[in-house]
Amino acid sequence: MYQFSRAFVNPTSSPIRDLFKYLSDPEMISFAGGYPDPKLFDLDGLEEASRRAYEDSLSCLQYGSTEGIAKLKTEIIRLMGKRGATVSPENLVITTGSQQAFDLLLRVLVNAGDVVFVESPTYSSNIQAARVQGARIVPVKADADGLDVAELERLLDGIRSDADRPKLLYTVPTFSNPTGATLSLQRRLRLLELAVKHRFVIVEDDPYGDLRFSGEAVPSLKALTSELEGSDDWVVHMGSLSKIVAPGLRVGWSISPAPIAYRCYIAKQSADVGSSPWTQGIAAEYLSSGALDAHIEKIRQGYGEKCRALCRSLRELMGEALEFHEPNGGMFVWAKLRGDLSAAELLKEAIDRKVMFVPGAGFHVDDPVSSTLRLSFAAPSVSNINTGVRRLAEAWEAIRTRV
Repeated sequence: MYQFSRAFVNPTSSPIRDLFKYLSDPEMISFAGGYPDPKLFDLDGLEEASRRAYEDSLSCLQYGSTEGIAKLKTEIIRLMGKRGATVSPENLVITTGSQQAFDLLLRVLVNAGDVVFVESPTYSSNIQAARVQGARIVPVKADADGLDVAELERLLDGIRSDADRPKLLYTVPTFSNPTGATLSLQRRLRLLELAVKHRFVIVEDDPYGDLRFSGEAVPSLKALTSELEGSDDWVVHMGSLSKIVAPGLRVGWSISPAPIAYRCYIAKQSADVGSSPWTQGIAAEYLSSGALDAHIEKIRQGYGEKCRALCRSLRELMGEALEFHEPNGGMFVWAKLRGDLSAAELLKEAIDRKVMFVPGAGFHVDDPVSSTLRLSFAAPSVSNINTGVRRLAEAWEAIRTRV
């Protein structure tokens, strides 16, 4: 009846969003979505920031500039400076979450049929976004140290046609979603070298970088561009306040070379005219007050405690069932079931026992490893984490007993 565009003839939904229907059950313990813990929201600080932002009520309620309000841009530039990266206003576009930043970038760089490299496994919604754009998506494997840069180099050296060269490579190098892995410094520097040599854009998605609760910090790719001449021309850095302040603000940003930033600005005009001046104002006031600097340590400590609780319970109750790598930050633990049990099969049994997670298959472009799963420790309490793992262990034992 309807003549849909090619991308939406048979669309696939996010494997994470498809699980949200179960969240209405008050007894359900969710390790699924990457939701921040609402108990760690700085309610007083945000209330005060809201009050100050609304003092200029006419600006809050009126249309704002497409590239973002000036005060917020100033604060993001200051924030990035504290992270070791120098940013100019013409390179910065405020977006409605970092998801929009990636969507705009695809629109200005990628035509249908163009090649996009992504680390694998990777964030499922950005696989979805690249598919909607009509890109040919090529996975590059990742391990416990992040993107396998040696594998990437082999892929690049094997390209024989300009049509097969990547327009961009998408990576979450710090506390990756879904694996929690962090790209090593050595690999980061080599990745920059490859981008300069082969002339492709690195898309650095960095929503979790401030959530380190153990180990030594590693500079962002954007910060490291100062160490390699020409590399700044090939890095787009995307950031967000969703994980460190509140996702409801929907405040993100992209930092890119001026020709790309200008075109993202034009693309945003047709997407939503501009992000909400009201929530931008709240974010600007919150950052300028120093409240985030004072509050972020509480978030880190909270997530560190939860991560340790999850990993401890997994070792004690499911050590025979799965293997995993304990991250130094972020929100996720990536695990692999031993034997031939699929995560999808375990999920069905787990939901019956009021606990859920995300099977790993949806984080792969193709050839998914069916035994993998992602567990988010951010939202549930430590008590619920322990209860949830116990329920998960019971689900695994029930399946094993039947077999």
